[in-house]
This record gives sequence, C-alpha cells and structure tokens, in this order.
Amino acid sequence: MTELGNRLKEARLAKALSLDDLQTITKIQKRYLIGIEEGDYSTMPGNFYVRAFIKQFAEAVQLDPDEIFETYKDEIPAAHNDDLPEQLSRVKTRKGLSDRSPKIFDLLPKILIGVLVIGAAALVYYFLQHNAGTNANESLTKQTEPVQYEKSTNLEQAKASEDQSKKSNTTDKKDKQKTETAKQSEAPKQAISVVQSAGSKTTYQVTNAEKFVVKVSSRGNTWVNVKDSHGASRFQGMLKTGGTDSQTVDLSTESQAVIVVGNSIDTDIYVNDQKLDYSVPPTQVVRQDITIQYVPKNK
Repeated sequence: MTELGNRLKEARLAKALSLDDLQTITKIQKRYLIGIEEGDYSTMPGNFYVRAFIKQFAEAVQLDPDEIFETYKDEIPAAHNDDLPEQLSRVKTRKGLSDRSPKIFDLLPKILIGVLVIGAAALVYYFLQHNAGTNANESLTKQTEPVQYEKSTNLEQAKASEDQSKKSNTTDKKDKQKTETAKQSEAPKQAISVVQSAGSKTTYQVTNAEKFVVKVSSRGNTWVNVKDSHGASRFQGMLKTGGTDSQTVDLSTESQAVIVVGNSIDTDIYVNDQKLDYSVPPTQVVRQDITIQYVPKNK
C-alpha cells in the first residue's frame, strides 16, 4: 500500500464511510477504489482515469485534490495521450455528419414546397375570414334603424346618458391606473444571488426574505452536513433513496448557513422553497461547500 493510498483510506475512515458508501457518492466502481487505496492501478482503463478517480476520491473525503497531486506526484501516473480516443471519436462524428449532409440537401426542396403550400392556405383562410366579417357587419348596419328623438327632452336624456358613460369610463381608467401603481409599489420578492465562487466553494446571499428555512433533498445517495453561523452542525449524515431523502432546518435566527454536499449531482438545496442553482456545475465539481448569507427583510 502506498502513502497516498494510506492517506485516502484514513480520510475515508475518519468520515465513517465504507467503500460501498464511497462508491455511491463518487459513482466509481468499488474495485477501482480498492485499487487506489492499495496503489494498484493496473485494473484501470488508463492514466487519465487514474487521476480523475483520485481527484473524486479526495473531494468525497474532503481533501484538497491540488494538494494531493502536488504531494504525491511521484506516486500518481501522468496523463499524456489519454485524450487520443476522444479525438478519434470526434473525427468519426464529423465524418458521419458530412456523410448525412447530402441527404438533408435532397430534402430541402420538398420542405420549401411544403412551407409555400401552408402559407398559401393560411392566406386564403385569412381573406375568407376578413370578407365574411365585413359582410356580416354590413348586414347588421342595414338592419339597424337610426334612433330618432321626437322631443328635446329625449335629446337631453340621451346626452346625459352619454356624459355618464364617459364619466364611468374615466373612473374605470383611474381605478385601473391605481391598481397598476399599487402592484408596482409592492415589496420585491425573495432573491438569491452569488456573492463569490472559487473552486468547490460558493457563497450566496438571500435578500427580501422574512424567514430562513433550508431544505436539502436527495435524488440518490449523498452525504450532507448543515452548519449554522456558529459552526454547529444542525444535520449530518447520509440521505438515501427509499429512506430519508430530505432534511429541513429552520435557521431564521442565524446570519448564515454552511452546507457541505458530498454528491451535488443528486442533491437539491431549497431556501424558503426556492431552489438554489449551483454556480459551479455539479458535473464539474461533485463535492461542494455552499455558504448562504441571510439578510432579513427589515434590514
């Protein structure tokens, strides 16, 4: 067993994680994890995968991957031409696309004809509808007889009715404007913004919130630690599918929360039922340290 393998194994045991737990968190096969701890890389696909697996192993047990690579660079194989298969696959993909291009050009005239036919049909439908509406309006106009006022009293009543209608319309417009102004003056909704992001650590800020309730939900198996502003752990443990798949912590009296997520790919974080978007994509950094600063609404 190598010094690197001993250090990684000790860190895993310190976290009370079995190899099966680590396999669930990192999605790395157990036999590869055993090979890393024993310093035997012969079963792995190549040097690139060896380095990638060691990086995920270190992140899962909360070790700095850069420090691990620098300290044990003599024990970790260097990745030289491991990206060659990816380059070859890209060449094949481009070749396949160029072979299919002529087929697309063959279909292009048919597509254009279809578009023209649909456009002509829509144009005919528009003219038919327009003419039908015009004819109907003309028929209604002919059937409607003009109103004749035989006495001046009727004219005055009609004018009064017209004035009342104008006043009513003016009142409705003013009420509508007041409603729109009231909506615009409403207090802004809760906002979550990124303050700082570096590596696996990201700091967010929650504003315009009347409470601070954090919910951590898992769609797979993940290790989570939720700490308050004093560093005290409010929840720490595994969230497993089919069992305890979420934890809710009320931190309304705290100024911030620190959430350590072992497997961010399968973990969702909610602040007052609003989902937090990871600033760093989980596919790039599996283990992440999330700090959420709480600014109460009245401040």
